[in-house]
Amino acid sequence: METITEKGDYFMKKTRVINSNISRVIAQMGHFDTLSIGDAGMPVPEGTEKIDLAVEAGLPSFIQVLENILSELQVQKVYLAEEIKLQNPEQLKAVKDAVGDTPIEFIPHDQMKKDLKTTKAFVRTGEETPYSNIILESGVVF
Repeated sequence: METITEKGDYFMKKTRVINSNISRVIAQMGHFDTLSIGDAGMPVPEGTEKIDLAVEAGLPSFIQVLENILSELQVQKVYLAEEIKLQNPEQLKAVKDAVGDTPIEFIPHDQMKKDLKTTKAFVRTGEETPYSNIILESGVVF
């Protein structure tokens, strides 16, 4: 929702996602399109839009960005690397808490890297813990 100022000279978003590139990508997504979020070390394939939010190690965190995007994007399924189960169980728990009842499919990390070629964009965070990467599959709100 947008609001006009008293002077009527500009608009401001009222939703949590204020990054213009992330907001644009979400607005342009259709059913079954994907958006990915990842750690600072995830290689982004040529041709995939990279929205780089990383400021320094750990800032912003993967979970902060995931929760922000989930506040605006309807997600019907998420994909995580199989390796997160053993290599980063704390992050896995945080992801499960964030996505709630949304189904999770675990795939090999190498497959996830390949699948980034077909995502609408990759949002890079400052996260520096292993396998802190996710692919979000968009759903519909009706």
